[in-house]
Amino acid sequence: MIWVEIIAVLVIWLTFWSLIPRNEWWIRGADFPRLQILFLGVIAFILLLVWDQPWNLTRKIIFIGLMAALAYQLKMVLPYTFIWKKQVKHVRKHQLNLDRQISLIISNVLTTNNKYQLLLGQIQKYQPDLVLTLESDRVWQKALSVIEKDYPYRVPVPLDNLYGMHLYSRLELKDTEVKFILSDEIPSIHTTVILRSGQPVQLYCLHPKPPSPTEAKDSTLRDAELLIVGDQIKDLDESCIVMGDLNDVAWSRTTRLFQRISGLLDPRVGRHFVNTFHADYPLLRWSLDHIFHSTDFALVRMKRLSHIGSDHFPVYVVLQTGRIFEQLQEELEQTDADEREAHETIKEGIEKAEKEEKPVTDEIAQAYKNGIKQTE
Repeated sequence: MIWVEIIAVLVIWLTFWSLIPRNEWWIRGADFPRLQILFLGVIAFILLLVWDQPWNLTRKIIFIGLMAALAYQLKMVLPYTFIWKKQVKHVRKHQLNLDRQISLIISNVLTTNNKYQLLLGQIQKYQPDLVLTLESDRVWQKALSVIEKDYPYRVPVPLDNLYGMHLYSRLELKDTEVKFILSDEIPSIHTTVILRSGQPVQLYCLHPKPPSPTEAKDSTLRDAELLIVGDQIKDLDESCIVMGDLNDVAWSRTTRLFQRISGLLDPRVGRHFVNTFHADYPLLRWSLDHIFHSTDFALVRMKRLSHIGSDHFPVYVVLQTGRIFEQLQEELEQTDADEREAHETIKEGIEKAEKEEKPVTDEIAQAYKNGIKQTE
């Protein structure tokens, strides 16, 4: 059963490959399939135990290396299972208050997908306060125009480059801006949502480029954009939600750093993965679509919705804000090393954007470039 040792060596190699501190897509790509790597590793582990052959030195070394790899992969994915402590509290029935709730649907629709009625059916069924579509162009904008009577507040950004986005809201939006933080091709929506109770919530809708051979050759711009937003959020003393297709998995180094820098929580921790991509391949799925929120929000409901013809599943989330939740929930601890890493990543991203002749037009990014934003 030499193939068992080959699988074990592959698992070991992919695990330690992901530890290399570089941003090239062919290295950062190892962050994504941790569940699949873990599954293969467990199979190899069991088969090595039952393999009726002498334990020679090679087999012992492979076995020890495999145990180390499995331990690391478990460390990365276990927080997104029910056996872990929940990062976000669940709102109990006696605590429910509709005026302090906000419901969201996030959907990367896939530009070429023409099954518009499937998403419209989900919107009709769940009646969310906010709908965020990603990869939506003018064709999708026209198809979704039927919901405009129910969503009087809208932020359309139709693009044909796979990075268009549309925000539809039943709730009032204020101080809305469409920003191009590190590239004139990649928009993000920054706005303030007013809950029915009158409470303002800062909302950030993001969709950075993924590291891949057909998109960005490395993760530098993606990581920098996310951390620029995270560093901006940490200075706010307001309710906040960040949502979108971040083209990164929940357990990646950058996403975890973003949480520590921003102070935002992830409702998936202690519950389940909510794997949204790839919708067509059950064995090749991971969590690319995210919702993070400030400590004053707790979870009412979270659900991955059914297939709409896209390569992503939509996600439906209901949150409720309240002072009691802020008292019960704690931000992740941030260190000076986190600050330095975040600012170094942001600096690299701005330099890369300028080098690629993609103007850095956002005032926040410009502030970093000009040295105004300094590590505190």
